[in-house]
Amino acid sequence: MKTIIAAVLVVLGIVVLAYSGLSFTTSGKEINFLGMHIATTDNHFIPPVAGAFMLVGGIMLLLVKPKSV
Repeated sequence: MKTIIAAVLVVLGIVVLAYSGLSFTTSGKEINFLGMHIATTDNHFIPPVAGAFMLVGGIMLLLVKPKSV
């Protein structure tokens, strides 16, 4: 399980760094004003620094061995 999470973090980190950050749009609240329905969107951005943290975190999970009790 730890290996799968580490691999996902490494892949996501590489993708975010390769694209210099990721931006995506989600649907926002619908505004009703004077009988008009206005749809809004929310823009989100994942900065490259977050990708670097994901990459380093995934590598650390792959390299660090759990202590035996």
